[in-house]
Amino acid sequence: MESVPLWSVWEVELTGEVEHDHLPEAAPPTVRLVSPTGEEHRVEAFWDGGSTWRTRFAPGEVGRWRWRSRCETEPALDGAGGEFTCVASDEGGRMAHGPLHVAADHRHLEHVDGTPFFWLADTAWNGALRADEADWAEYLDLRREQGFTAVQFVMTQWRGWPEADVFRDDDGRLDVDVEAFRRLDRMVTAVNEHGLVAAPVMLWTLSEGDPGQTLSEEHAVRLSRYMLARWGAHNVAWLLGGDGRYEAVVDRWKRIGRAVFGDRHDRPVTLHPCGTSWIGDWFGDEPWFDFLGYQSGHGLPEKTSHWIAQGPPAQNWRDLDLPIINLEPNYEAHPAYGSDYRISALDVRRAAWLSVLCNPTAGVTYGTNSIWVWANETGDAPGHSNLKAIPPWRDGLESEGIRGMTAMRAILDDVQWWRLRPAQELLVEQPGADDARMFIAVAAGDERDLVVAYLPGGGEIVLAGEGLPASGAWRDPRDGGSVAAEGVDGRFSAPDDRDWVLVLGD
Repeated sequence: MESVPLWSVWEVELTGEVEHDHLPEAAPPTVRLVSPTGEEHRVEAFWDGGSTWRTRFAPGEVGRWRWRSRCETEPALDGAGGEFTCVASDEGGRMAHGPLHVAADHRHLEHVDGTPFFWLADTAWNGALRADEADWAEYLDLRREQGFTAVQFVMTQWRGWPEADVFRDDDGRLDVDVEAFRRLDRMVTAVNEHGLVAAPVMLWTLSEGDPGQTLSEEHAVRLSRYMLARWGAHNVAWLLGGDGRYEAVVDRWKRIGRAVFGDRHDRPVTLHPCGTSWIGDWFGDEPWFDFLGYQSGHGLPEKTSHWIAQGPPAQNWRDLDLPIINLEPNYEAHPAYGSDYRISALDVRRAAWLSVLCNPTAGVTYGTNSIWVWANETGDAPGHSNLKAIPPWRDGLESEGIRGMTAMRAILDDVQWWRLRPAQELLVEQPGADDARMFIAVAAGDERDLVVAYLPGGGEIVLAGEGLPASGAWRDPRDGGSVAAEGVDGRFSAPDDRDWVLVLGD
């Protein structure tokens, strides 16, 4: 009997009697699986060219599993069945803790075994579509070493880039490029094999030529369910829409979300919105919408800091019973909107730390132009008239900004970061009241036994509150280094005038 490690991808091939030359319009076969304890699961098969169909599933129970196929339109695909054994794995592999779901406190993500998951993602938007497989593996290796936990990427054509066509929507008929999807299979699998969570965007939707806008609702649902069937057994967090201006089409995206994930919802789902938009009021109550993603965007530093620290993320988080994650802060070396100013590593650190302390701590995403564009030589970014002479992808593998993300992961791994909630009331004086670039963000555990504060310009911080720890450490957000911190009457002085993180308690 076939053996499958716990939470690994089990696959079965079904062979029909009809050779299809395009994506069949009839409902796909389904497979019913019964666990060792009798729990039932149903998953859709996906067409993989000709007469071949495949089903993928990640078993979450050790023991003997049984399966049987069901198909109302093609008898040869109906009634196939068999068994396999799910075995525990003693390797600390890609699914050692199982896939992700929302934690019981609804404020962060965790693995199914209860291990907290800090979302530290990189935006490699074009990576899965453009990268050579060996280059992709090299990139994933390094990002894992640098402390990243997830990778965000686009799975279908976007921003008018025709080389990425993985589906066609002509004359009212939806079709897929099977070979392109088989290649994407390997790219998604590689992300998980390198110990990272895959965060694919199903339908980019910013511009008129993007699939999130061009596809009818019916075809948007069919294409998304096709991707769900191919990769839903992997360790993924779905970004259903990408860079969307959803305010005028809220009902459309609600219907798409329900149709895609309504009967198979075992991996976290969100939407990736356009810059400085807050979609929690529209989607926060949707049953398929598991965590709120927002994009603080690529504005000038003061505007970006103000929007995160004094805008919707800081003001509205209490209204949502969801994890909240900045899925696209300012990109390192990106020109700020409407200016020649280039976003610095300090700007990146500041946006990242504000993002994790001004709402309940769940994680944050990093980005740099050369990685998301993923070109092999210097050139202009496709679909972006303002991004010229972008360096090749290898130039984005290491940078000061990335070292800051590695330091953030190390600093937060040393504390129970999932207990942190915004605690600005502990701050006696706010130097960022008039200049948001100097905004001090403070978060604490409910018992006030743990306090974390980010000071973007060093100097002094004065805290007031019952039972606060009197000592701790100044952590360097550039490299994770540590300097002892001793307070007098709640007053702590940073080592110098650079940015620092104050950690009190543990």
